[in-house]
Amino acid sequence: MDSTPSTLDLYARMNGRFGDLGWWPGETPFEVAVGAILTQNTAWTNVEKAIGNLKEAGCLTPEGLCGLEEADLAERIRPAGYFRVKARRLKAFLFFLQSRYGLSLERMFREDTGILREELLSINGIGEETADSILLYAGNRPVFVVDAYTRRILARHGWIDGSESYGAVRDAVVNGLPEEVPLFKQYHALFVQTGKIFCRKARPLCEGCPVAGAGSRRAGRKGETARA
Repeated sequence: MDSTPSTLDLYARMNGRFGDLGWWPGETPFEVAVGAILTQNTAWTNVEKAIGNLKEAGCLTPEGLCGLEEADLAERIRPAGYFRVKARRLKAFLFFLQSRYGLSLERMFREDTGILREELLSINGIGEETADSILLYAGNRPVFVVDAYTRRILARHGWIDGSESYGAVRDAVVNGLPEEVPLFKQYHALFVQTGKIFCRKARPLCEGCPVAGAGSRRAGRKGETARA
């Protein structure tokens, strides 16, 4: 892929439409990390219910979740869907956090970003999107998060062809942008908001979409046009 133009225009268009979205909701870094694991394959409204159950039980801390049996944890996060699978993933994350960092997220986030990312990816059930969500939103590291909305918007508007790796899509977004945590948080949130409202999977609402007409890396190449 070419190194120009920058995707700053995409950001400016979406940001002009939605403004500051204040994402990711969470009262503590640990709550954000738990939410990043729970939000896999479900809507955030369902995650909020599961998080609410954990708060109501007074166990939304590393020590609190460690003290829960896996079956009990699964029942409390049932609203998030795939609750048994996600309970196992949370327990795997907690085992890592305890064995490597003594259950301290503060200690965990003192680790080098590249090393910590590889450690998170070694945990069963944590992929690149989840690991990067934890790094960016819980750890305030300048790591951009790629999700399905990002891929869909970039592919439909010709910035990628849709077959790229996670890293290639990330690079297509951040190339030429300053590595700033607030920018990466807002940019990811803007992709999500635009994808939910306009660039929907089955029935895209192109009229009024803030991304419509934005330049692409493919625009102007011989024999290639940006996809609408």
